Amino acid sequence: MAVRILIADDHPVVRKGLRALLESRKGWRVCAEASNGREAIEKARAQQPDVAVVDIGMPGLGGLEATRQIRKACPQTEVLILSAHGSEKLARESLDAGARGYLLKEDANRSLLAAVSALRRHVSYYTPKIAEWMAREKRGAHAKAPRSALTPRQRETVQLLAEGKTNKEVAAILNVSIKTVEAHRANIMLKLNLHSVTDLVHYAIRNEIVHT
Repeated sequence: MAVRILIADDHPVVRKGLRALLESRKGWRVCAEASNGREAIEKARAQQPDVAVVDIGMPGLGGLEATRQIRKACPQTEVLILSAHGSEKLARESLDAGARGYLLKEDANRSLLAAVSALRRHVSYYTPKIAEWMAREKRGAHAKAPRSALTPRQRETVQLLAEGKTNKEVAAILNVSIKTVEAHRANIMLKLNLHSVTDLVHYAIRNEIVHT
């Protein structure tokens, strides 16, 4: 069965490896590559792929917000999140964002083809560690992970500020006014009880909004 795939990862070597693995399957083709979340959204809109393989930790716009916007713009495109972290919280947020699957990068060599094949059939696929957690949760033996206190736009703003962007730069990236960014920043600091940019950066690292 022919499958058209988008790869989004900020590391060229990773994209090259993923492409080689995916195109080893007859009839599968990587129709586009993206190095950040915004580029992934643009290329998804242009190419309308069957499956988008999206790294969760990309600069500028992370995989979670990219997933939300890809799913909104291209409802037929299924999203597989790739992550270096077997975090139940991140897995839950990925599902909430609209991803159909969640795969650890360490499992990609042996499981990527199976994951994409499942998503192409609109069947969910989770890395074994997350699948076990979800099974326990379904049986009621595991409490649900807490949901993020931030809205998608606030989370996006936190990522940009934590990456060292100024209010002016954030405003340009988000296509809003500087006053709007200042309002977002104030609301975020109040909501999270933070008192400085340093506190904001520490929050972003702890919650894996940015990666060190």
